[in-house]
Amino acid sequence: MKKRLLLLASLLLVLLLVACGSGDEETDNEAAAETNGTTEENSNALSEDKLVVGVTAGPHEQVFEVVKEIAAEDGLEIEIVSFTDYIIPNTALAEGELDVNSYQHKPFMEQFNEDHGTNLVAAFPTTLSAIGVYSNTLNDINDTPENAKVGIPNDPTNGARALIIFEEAGLIELDEETRENATPLDIVTNELNLEFIELDAAQLPKMLEEVDLAVINGNYALENGLDPLKDSLFTESSDSPYVNQLVVREENLNDPVIEKLKSYYYSDEVAEFVLEEFEGAYQPVWK
Repeated sequence: MKKRLLLLASLLLVLLLVACGSGDEETDNEAAAETNGTTEENSNALSEDKLVVGVTAGPHEQVFEVVKEIAAEDGLEIEIVSFTDYIIPNTALAEGELDVNSYQHKPFMEQFNEDHGTNLVAAFPTTLSAIGVYSNTLNDINDTPENAKVGIPNDPTNGARALIIFEEAGLIELDEETRENATPLDIVTNELNLEFIELDAAQLPKMLEEVDLAVINGNYALENGLDPLKDSLFTESSDSPYVNQLVVREENLNDPVIEKLKSYYYSDEVAEFVLEEFEGAYQPVWK
């Protein structure tokens, strides 16, 4: 009887030790999971010592060179990566090769997100560059001939933006229901029988010899020796929704370094540079 009691007591002791051990292991696992979760969460945060910034060549790159100098004085290193198109800087940002980018307006970003399943968000507005109509042969948009060839950007948002300009100039009418995302197929009135040719935005300045008119973004106009204030025949209205934005991944929107970057960008030095360098073709939106 005593042996049975001793055996039973031993079994209970073993079970108790195993249970305690399992509890400790479970607690350790939970702690480890919490630690790993915290580490994983923190690994997505942007460095407060260095940022990699994507820009398009031209004005956006020039502005960020000024921002870079101001940031360096405050101990933040900025590496600028320049691109010659509108798609790759967003792809690079979404894939983590860039920390932020600065070159696009919100409608373009939102369309990119929809098309590519990305989660890019606008952190703060930067500058406005009015898109304009240019020609090597015409001096007035009202002199546009019948059957004229018109080059417009082939990306969805800038393409619609270009068509809206021609509607504002009174040359076409768009379907009101699809106006904000219009394509040439949404033109309901085209009395001059204008032929709209969709081309890569960066190529449009080089195609002025091949078309009667072309709608060109401000940065590409400046890169190719065109003065948006003097050379454009017609520009979009001043209340344009197409203000350029500094863009980040959604998880980095509230990173403290973004607020610091905003303070550098919104400095008097940057505002003065934009106004003087681009002679009004670009406007600092914070002024």
